[in-house]
Amino acid sequence: MPKASEVKKNTAIDFNNNVYLIRDIERSVPQGRSGGSLYRMRMYDVATGSKLDHTFKADEMINLADLSRHEVSFSYIDGDEYVFMDIVDYTPYHFNKDSISEELLFITEETQGLQVLTVDGTPVAIELPANVELVIVETDPSIKGASASARTKPATLSTGLTVQVPEYIANGEKIKINTAEHKFMSRADSK
Repeated sequence: MPKASEVKKNTAIDFNNNVYLIRDIERSVPQGRSGGSLYRMRMYDVATGSKLDHTFKADEMINLADLSRHEVSFSYIDGDEYVFMDIVDYTPYHFNKDSISEELLFITEETQGLQVLTVDGTPVAIELPANVELVIVETDPSIKGASASARTKPATLSTGLTVQVPEYIANGEKIKINTAEHKFMSRADSK
């Protein structure tokens, strides 16, 4: 059982006899208290989808739920449903567009390393790889002779995500993006 300070986003926990998936964690250190940090967690009930906000003390113990990971690939869109296929046994996992809207900014048909998290066989979340490669569809023209300095410009990617990129990057280039920080890492390796 981990402490509240050790729990990460997309962790499934047992809380009040229900299984919740943690979507967001805010750490705060109240002034004037002799004690540790507080962790406010926004959680969603796996069965009903209802939201719960709860604050834990840093050293409070949390029960983890029985969570399984399945490596998947993006398969197809059916109305508002996005379907991902298990790459081992071809089990389809269906997600409503609204429940995975943030993850969709990083997913294309070529995205490798996607995982579906399931609790008791029910898909509850998509876990992204640490980085993905996406194509720039719109950005200002590259500046010839621009150095790799800290000067950046916005670039819109094929999924609709907008990130800051160095001035020397041009339209049509494939770049590597850090999925946790939503930041440009480098040009993608050309094969």
